[in-house]
Amino acid sequence: MSTCLPCAMELADDAAVVFRDPLWACEVVPGFDVPGWFVLRVRRHAERLQGLDAQELATYARRLRDVVDAVGQVTGAPAVYQLTFGEANPHHHTLVAARGHDVPPEHRMGAILNLRAAHADTDAACALVPPVAAAYERLARRPQGRTA
Repeated sequence: MSTCLPCAMELADDAAVVFRDPLWACEVVPGFDVPGWFVLRVRRHAERLQGLDAQELATYARRLRDVVDAVGQVTGAPAVYQLTFGEANPHHHTLVAARGHDVPPEHRMGAILNLRAAHADTDAACALVPPVAAAYERLARRPQGRTA
């Protein structure tokens, strides 16, 4: 078993998987299993943004846009954050976190991570996988130049 959490997600249960293509995957990740939170990660071990190859760089923004749009459409969240730190787990990944109307101002932006333990609910997080996956699949089919 890999000690790299993003690499270990290759073994994630299908119930946690929004999508997997040859380069990218999006899943509910243990420890970040808050309803409306998903991790978009490069499938091979590449450290930080600088470790992505040309094809990964060329596809990253499109995948991220489509995941963010899907999460926003399904959750109705007024904001969907994209957080990339590359410190605790240098394998390139981005947390896509829906910020609901109920999140108070002191827990918005980066402080939303402080809600992780109190709001973790694997079953509720995985219950959002099918509708997010369906929305993602539809959005990923739109022409590249279109944003709506």
